[in-house]
Amino acid sequence: MPILSKPSLTGALSFALSAAAMTTALTPALSLADKAPKKPNIVVILADDLGYSDLKSYGSEIDTPNLDQLAQEGLSFSNYHTSASCAPTRAMLLSGVDSHRAGVANIAEAKTESQANSPFYNGTLNQNVVTIASLLKDQGYHTYMAGKWHLGYKDEALRPINRGFEQTVMMPYSGADNWQQRSYLPNYPEAEWFANGKNITLPDDFYSSKYIVDKSIEFIDSNKDDDKPFFSYVAFQAVHIPVQAPKEYTEKYLGKYDGGWGELRKKRQATVKELGLVPKDAKMMDVATTQDWNALSEEDKKYHSKSMAVYAGMVDSMDANIGRLVQHLKDIGEYQNTIFIFTSDNGGEASDPGSMSPLFPVWLSMEDYNQDYETLGEKESYNYIGASFASAVVGPLGHYKFYSGEGGLRVPMIITGPALDESLKGTWNDSFTYVKDLAPTILQLTNTLHPGTQYKGKTVEPMTGKSLVPIVKAQSESVYGPKDNIAYEIGGNAALFQGDYKIMLNRPKLGDGQWHLYNIVTDPGETQDLRKEKPELFKELKLAYAQYEKDNGVLPVPSDYDQRRQVIDNAIQVRVIKPIKEFFGSIF
Repeated sequence: MPILSKPSLTGALSFALSAAAMTTALTPALSLADKAPKKPNIVVILADDLGYSDLKSYGSEIDTPNLDQLAQEGLSFSNYHTSASCAPTRAMLLSGVDSHRAGVANIAEAKTESQANSPFYNGTLNQNVVTIASLLKDQGYHTYMAGKWHLGYKDEALRPINRGFEQTVMMPYSGADNWQQRSYLPNYPEAEWFANGKNITLPDDFYSSKYIVDKSIEFIDSNKDDDKPFFSYVAFQAVHIPVQAPKEYTEKYLGKYDGGWGELRKKRQATVKELGLVPKDAKMMDVATTQDWNALSEEDKKYHSKSMAVYAGMVDSMDANIGRLVQHLKDIGEYQNTIFIFTSDNGGEASDPGSMSPLFPVWLSMEDYNQDYETLGEKESYNYIGASFASAVVGPLGHYKFYSGEGGLRVPMIITGPALDESLKGTWNDSFTYVKDLAPTILQLTNTLHPGTQYKGKTVEPMTGKSLVPIVKAQSESVYGPKDNIAYEIGGNAALFQGDYKIMLNRPKLGDGQWHLYNIVTDPGETQDLRKEKPELFKELKLAYAQYEKDNGVLPVPSDYDQRRQVIDNAIQVRVIKPIKEFFGSIF
């Protein structure tokens, strides 16, 4: 397993190679007097629900050689944070604007009645933000998008083809089947896909990870001879529910998880500590939703073990398809001029849809899904790993998707390419970074200016993220000062970061509905609450969060609100109760 070295940055380092020098090295026959250096290509690769330690370079047992190679050639971030839910992350990544102000304070599928009346909670990317795709396109970039969108589509103006992307193929929902054109939740009567804004039918040999990379390569090739740079947004469905993988990938991991989630979490913790991503003495939180593996029947153990093997196969398959994209860029001579950014939209997914509504198994049967052991993860199969294995894939962190613990918010992030200082290749950065930082980073790397508050005659939100270029160019170890505040809220779960510290609130059932204070550098597992030891800091951070609530239109949620259950409740309203009301209304 490749183990990255950790640098000790002692001050500002000079940028090793100028853009002109790099261009000369890459294209020795080209005279810079005849032609200006080509701007770098940008490839943003976004995994879905990938846990903190799911890559081998981050401590996993899963084979991810292509992403590990990017890590060896790039800079990996051990303290990068995102939203704990998919659409808000995507809104911030593409705009550099807080998800509330961008209109995606919650996923559309989980909105409450009160949230539905707020412009901060549209669940779609507001027209008051300009995407980096639009700005890059204005600067002469080709802009491509393939994969999951989840930022609005019913209004055609919300589709990516109308948000700055020149060529697109996209699935607009929170998820979909990976083998066929079919829905994965009763919220969606069908699984639509769109190419350049128009409905399409998927090919018979469709598998999501392969198809998304196929289309990305197709888009890049369509303009490869015009010498313009490109921005490619590659948004995988892996490893979102339903967890599905080609049989040959699943078979690689059969038996590997027979020891259960507790054993896996301990192994991951040990490897993450060996890599130096967390302190040697860091403890792990005991997650209340983790079952006792030894209390399961042998049959249940066998089933859960294979379920996790499918998950590992899905990660492995995603990595293999990323490898195809990387190899293609090498084959056409674009790899050396391409900046890659790889990350995940949030931490591991713990949901068990069957436990949230007694109607869900009925819907599965109606849709001809099965959960048979023999074909688990294959076509027609509906698979998920559940809360116990989810707490392992985010290990050694606590909580998972939807919650504001580190397991929901802290995910892998790798940057590599010609902008990276040579001294940082194969190393780690331990400073706090946030998803809003990616948009300004991409703009600075391409010498593209954000318009501020006015874009093409309309008012837009200014970016509030910070460019990571000083880190990438080895000019600084961090872009955030010890008193900078970064706040977050979704579904009533909230957090605010300042320096090494974080206040966090998680609602029941997994949380207690109370604010806690942690040092996430020394205690990333969030096991030692410091609110009584540091009352002044605790008070300061709570006041800062209250200001964030006010500035960003944060709305309270009902006392019994559960984001995952709300998704099912809203589906029942749309698919069952509303049609019944309309039927009887037509009679009377």
